[in-house]
Amino acid sequence: MGLMSFISGVFKPAAKLIDDIHTSDEERLVLKAKLQEIENALQLKVLEYETKLMEAQKDVISAEATGQSWMQRNWRPITMLTFLALVVLDSFGLLVFRLAEDAWTLLQIGLGGYVVGRSAEKIVPQFVKKKDEAAKG
Repeated sequence: MGLMSFISGVFKPAAKLIDDIHTSDEERLVLKAKLQEIENALQLKVLEYETKLMEAQKDVISAEATGQSWMQRNWRPITMLTFLALVVLDSFGLLVFRLAEDAWTLLQIGLGGYVVGRSAEKIVPQFVKKKDEAAKG
Protein backbone atom coordinates (compact mmCIF):
# COMPACT_ATOMS: atom_id res chain seq x y z
CA MET A 1 0.00 0.00 0.00
CA GLY A 2 1.44 3.36 -1.03
CA LEU A 3 1.63 6.32 1.27
CA MET A 4 -0.91 8.30 -0.78
CA SER A 5 -3.49 5.51 -0.68
CA PHE A 6 -2.84 5.17 3.06
CA ILE A 7 -3.58 8.87 3.54
CA SER A 8 -6.76 8.58 1.46
CA GLY A 9 -7.77 5.51 3.47
CA VAL A 10 -7.39 7.46 6.70
CA PHE A 11 -9.69 10.22 5.50
CA LYS A 12 -12.42 7.98 3.99
CA PRO A 13 -14.01 7.05 7.35
CA ALA A 14 -14.14 10.72 8.32
CA ALA A 15 -15.84 11.57 5.01
CA LYS A 16 -18.37 8.78 5.60
CA LEU A 17 -18.99 10.08 9.10
CA ILE A 18 -19.72 13.52 7.67
CA ASP A 19 -22.24 11.94 5.27
CA ASP A 20 -23.96 10.20 8.19
CA ILE A 21 -24.25 13.32 10.34
CA HIS A 22 -27.79 14.66 10.52
CA THR A 23 -27.15 18.21 9.38
CA SER A 24 -28.10 20.25 6.38
CA ASP A 25 -26.63 19.48 2.99
CA GLU A 26 -24.80 22.81 3.05
CA GLU A 27 -23.11 22.04 6.39
CA ARG A 28 -22.08 18.60 5.16
CA LEU A 29 -20.58 20.07 2.00
CA VAL A 30 -18.61 22.64 4.02
CA LEU A 31 -17.27 19.91 6.33
CA LYS A 32 -16.36 17.67 3.40
CA ALA A 33 -14.60 20.56 1.67
CA LYS A 34 -12.55 21.29 4.81
CA LEU A 35 -11.69 17.61 5.16
CA GLN A 36 -10.61 17.49 1.51
CA GLU A 37 -8.43 20.58 2.08
CA ILE A 38 -6.69 18.88 4.99
CA GLU A 39 -6.13 15.70 2.96
CA ASN A 40 -4.75 17.68 0.02
CA ALA A 41 -2.42 19.66 2.29
CA LEU A 42 -1.13 16.44 3.85
CA GLN A 43 -0.56 14.83 0.46
CA LEU A 44 1.27 17.96 -0.72
CA LYS A 45 3.55 17.80 2.34
CA VAL A 46 4.29 14.14 1.62
CA LEU A 47 5.13 14.98 -2.00
CA GLU A 48 7.37 17.84 -0.87
CA TYR A 49 9.16 15.48 1.51
CA GLU A 50 9.59 12.84 -1.21
CA THR A 51 10.84 15.50 -3.62
CA LYS A 52 13.45 16.69 -1.11
CA LEU A 53 14.47 13.09 -0.52
CA MET A 54 14.84 12.50 -4.26
CA GLU A 55 16.83 15.71 -4.65
CA ALA A 56 19.19 14.60 -1.89
CA GLN A 57 19.62 11.23 -3.59
CA LYS A 58 20.18 12.98 -6.90
CA ASP A 59 22.85 15.19 -5.32
CA VAL A 60 24.65 12.13 -3.96
CA ILE A 61 24.57 10.42 -7.35
CA SER A 62 25.68 13.62 -9.09
CA ALA A 63 28.56 14.02 -6.63
CA GLU A 64 29.59 10.42 -7.29
CA ALA A 65 29.33 10.88 -11.05
CA THR A 66 31.50 14.00 -11.02
CA GLY A 67 33.94 12.74 -8.36
CA GLN A 68 37.70 12.64 -8.79
CA SER A 69 38.05 8.89 -8.37
CA TRP A 70 37.28 6.46 -11.18
CA MET A 71 35.78 4.05 -8.64
CA GLN A 72 33.58 6.78 -7.13
CA ARG A 73 32.14 7.59 -10.56
CA ASN A 74 31.55 4.01 -11.66
CA TRP A 75 30.65 1.85 -8.65
CA ARG A 76 26.89 1.94 -9.32
CA PRO A 77 27.10 0.87 -12.98
CA ILE A 78 29.64 -1.82 -12.05
CA THR A 79 27.30 -3.12 -9.34
CA MET A 80 24.35 -3.22 -11.73
CA LEU A 81 26.38 -5.01 -14.41
CA THR A 82 27.57 -7.52 -11.80
CA PHE A 83 23.95 -8.15 -10.77
CA LEU A 84 23.00 -8.60 -14.42
CA ALA A 85 25.85 -11.06 -14.99
CA LEU A 86 24.86 -13.08 -11.91
CA VAL A 87 21.23 -13.28 -13.06
CA VAL A 88 22.15 -14.36 -16.60
CA LEU A 89 24.74 -16.91 -15.46
CA ASP A 90 22.39 -18.36 -12.84
CA SER A 91 19.49 -18.50 -15.29
CA PHE A 92 21.55 -20.60 -17.71
CA GLY A 93 23.04 -22.75 -14.95
CA LEU A 94 26.57 -21.54 -15.69
CA LEU A 95 27.50 -20.76 -12.09
CA VAL A 96 29.36 -23.36 -10.02
CA PHE A 97 26.68 -22.76 -7.38
CA ARG A 98 23.06 -21.68 -7.62
CA LEU A 99 22.12 -18.32 -6.18
CA ALA A 100 20.30 -18.63 -2.87
CA GLU A 101 16.80 -17.22 -2.42
CA ASP A 102 18.27 -14.45 -0.28
CA ALA A 103 20.60 -13.50 -3.13
CA TRP A 104 17.65 -13.27 -5.53
CA THR A 105 15.79 -11.09 -3.04
CA LEU A 106 18.83 -8.83 -2.74
CA LEU A 107 19.12 -8.64 -6.53
CA GLN A 108 15.44 -7.76 -6.88
CA ILE A 109 15.70 -5.03 -4.27
CA GLY A 110 18.87 -3.66 -5.84
CA LEU A 111 17.58 -3.69 -9.40
CA GLY A 112 14.12 -2.48 -8.40
CA GLY A 113 15.51 0.29 -6.24
CA TYR A 114 17.86 1.41 -8.99
CA VAL A 115 15.16 1.45 -11.68
CA VAL A 116 12.45 2.96 -9.46
CA GLY A 117 14.87 5.51 -8.04
CA ARG A 118 15.98 6.65 -11.47
CA SER A 119 12.36 6.86 -12.69
CA ALA A 120 11.18 8.71 -9.59
CA GLU A 121 13.99 11.25 -9.98
CA LYS A 122 12.44 12.24 -13.29
CA ILE A 123 8.71 11.89 -12.47
CA VAL A 124 8.30 13.32 -8.95
CA PRO A 125 9.43 16.90 -9.77
CA GLN A 126 6.97 17.05 -12.68
CA PHE A 127 4.15 15.71 -10.49
CA VAL A 128 4.89 18.26 -7.76
CA LYS A 129 4.97 21.08 -10.31
CA LYS A 130 1.53 20.09 -11.65
CA LYS A 131 0.17 19.72 -8.10
CA ASP A 132 1.46 23.23 -7.23
CA GLU A 133 -0.11 24.66 -10.38
CA ALA A 134 -3.43 23.02 -9.53
CA ALA A 135 -3.31 24.37 -5.99
CA LYS A 136 -2.63 27.92 -7.21
CA GLY A 137 -5.25 27.98 -9.93
